[in-house]
Amino acid sequence: MPSDTQHEHAAVKRIILACMILVPLVPLVLILGIGYYYFATTVETDTTESMRRIVTGHGQMIERFLQERQADLEFVVDTHGFAALQRPEDLRAIFAALQRQSPAFADLGIFDADGLHVAYQGAYPLQGKVYKDTEWFQQVMAQGTYVSNVFLGFRNVPHFIIAIAREVDGRPWVIRATIDSLLFSDMVRRFRFGRTGEAFIIDAAGILQTDRRSGGRLMEASPDKNLIPAAGQEATAFIAREAGGGKYLYTALGLKQGQWRLVVRREVADAFAGLRTAAYLIVLTMTLGGSVIVALAVTLTRMILRRMDKADSEKRRLNEQLIRAARLAEIGQMASGVAHEINNPLQIIKSEQLLIEMNLADLKTAGQLPPSATLAEIEESFQQIKAQIDRCGKITQAVLKFGRQSEVRIEPVALQALVPEIVAMVAKKAAVHGIRVEQALPEDLPPVDGDPGQLQQVFLNLFNNAIDAILERHGTAGGRLAVRASHGDHGRVVVQVEDNGSGISPDNLEKVFAPFFTTKPVGKGTGLGLAVCYGIIEQMGGRMSVTSETGVGTAFSIDLPTGEQATRGTADAGAGRPAER
Repeated sequence: MPSDTQHEHAAVKRIILACMILVPLVPLVLILGIGYYYFATTVETDTTESMRRIVTGHGQMIERFLQERQADLEFVVDTHGFAALQRPEDLRAIFAALQRQSPAFADLGIFDADGLHVAYQGAYPLQGKVYKDTEWFQQVMAQGTYVSNVFLGFRNVPHFIIAIAREVDGRPWVIRATIDSLLFSDMVRRFRFGRTGEAFIIDAAGILQTDRRSGGRLMEASPDKNLIPAAGQEATAFIAREAGGGKYLYTALGLKQGQWRLVVRREVADAFAGLRTAAYLIVLTMTLGGSVIVALAVTLTRMILRRMDKADSEKRRLNEQLIRAARLAEIGQMASGVAHEINNPLQIIKSEQLLIEMNLADLKTAGQLPPSATLAEIEESFQQIKAQIDRCGKITQAVLKFGRQSEVRIEPVALQALVPEIVAMVAKKAAVHGIRVEQALPEDLPPVDGDPGQLQQVFLNLFNNAIDAILERHGTAGGRLAVRASHGDHGRVVVQVEDNGSGISPDNLEKVFAPFFTTKPVGKGTGLGLAVCYGIIEQMGGRMSVTSETGVGTAFSIDLPTGEQATRGTADAGAGRPAER
């Protein structure tokens, strides 16, 4: 079954993953969404306004064209009389002049008050026909000036006319010009806006007054006439969907005093193509950005979980090391107790041994034990017993001294005497493993200020670590452990413990004095030794450092203060003060 830690890690993973995905993704979506909204609004507004401006300009051009043609006819009427216009040769010359002014004029006709076509210049046989009942004739007689919608008339061909009425001797007459519908349609359709933009004119009933490029001919009803509202003097833009399903942007403008409507139509997809491109880019950005965010979130979450697993492992290892350290402390206390208990019987044995020696001496003096080989062996055995008793006493005293828990007691310590004692404690172990121990302790070393028991702990730990490193590299042959002491700066003493063991890697060298750090296998090292040693030396006012090279060896350096240093510092301070008077 999954452990509580696994459930906790799974929950943490979900929370971290959700936060790392949502925190950057939500702002990204909001930024892109808001940016697209404002961009779309700007594009739609700009496109619509641009369409309005262009349609307005195109409508003004058409209106100006009609006004110019009307002005041309008015000029003819004002400069020529009704009688002159009835003469064929004069009408022909006038019509030629009008066509030179604008090729849009298709024919020219003169009508009397009864609507009789009295003179005509053009391609159709219209002279003599009566137009009294036609709509355009009635309109021009009523208004004086008239521009018609497209109609068939007697020629049965779609066309529209411009007519002007005047009076001669109280009787009205009319001049009428037909405008070339094809030329006019081409002028209107000349407008192009984008790929699908087109322009056409419809009347109030929705009848096409020009051809439509997308389908629809003159005088046919426009397919979208019901979508186009009445237009005024200002262009109106709107979006509508045709019956076939297409969505278009329309712009309409009133012409000829509202009788016509200029319509510009363009597919919405074409008009707002920039929006579609922006939408594609936003979707692509969101997809790529979301993918990157998810990938980074998953990667970072895995890294965090690995760090958490590593931290948990280190925590478990630290707990195990603390437990082992506590056990070692208990063992040390127990060893001190055992040494103390062993020391009492040793004292009794030593007393009994001295008593036996005294009795033997008395017997020899009384002559009761004559000299013999047996007596010599007994005396030699007693000497060996005495030596072993002394040796056991030294061992128990060393154990008691090492395991004694007391406050730091700074006192002068002679390293020339202390270090050999500690070396003697590991000499047997070193000899068994073929390690040569070297000592170089000058006799003139000043005593250092320190706690003898804690210094013993420091050096013993360094010696044991050196032996382990030597065995790791050399086995039981070729090992060397050296202890050297020398005079340091400012009256201090420097002690170096060197070995030719396996050395410490550069990565681990920076962490050797960290608490609970150890490179030894599980169960062999506590990871407390060097950290404790470092703390002890600093507490004594000293400094501890290490240099090492993998595969070459390691050297620990301990710089300790001396009483001589304190005396020198006091003397220097006194020398720096002015003499009192």
